Amino acid sequence: MRIAIASDHAGYEYKEAIKAFLAERGHEPVDFGTDSDESCDYPLFIRPAAEAVASGDCERGIVLGGSGNGEAIVANRVAGVRCTLCWDRESAEMGRRHNNANAISIGQRMVTLETALDIVATWLDTPFDGGRHARRIAQIDG
Repeated sequence: MRIAIASDHAGYEYKEAIKAFLAERGHEPVDFGTDSDESCDYPLFIRPAAEAVASGDCERGIVLGGSGNGEAIVANRVAGVRCTLCWDRESAEMGRRHNNANAISIGQRMVTLETALDIVATWLDTPFDGGRHARRIAQIDG
């Protein structure tokens, strides 16, 4: 699966670790930046990653920052992106299972790297539970 990934400076360390984790699992991470931990303006990297998900160029997306809040907000401003802020395994599972989240946001300052990798694995491995949730998602997506 092609997975867009992007971060600001505060999420750079985890972005690099998650890229390696994705590749180990047989996925193709597509890196939209940033390329260092120097201070930067996160929308410059997050929006192109979200647009790649919305266009279908990438099947899913992962965005990272200090808290993950701003990154989720930017990603969700792109039509067709359903980005959920994740802080543990359960939030990742429910975001995928009930909301068909095609993107997740993680805050490097909020969780350990071990937890971040667990979040990614859970989100990738959890199927969408269609049914009544599918109707709600269809209404949201218009």
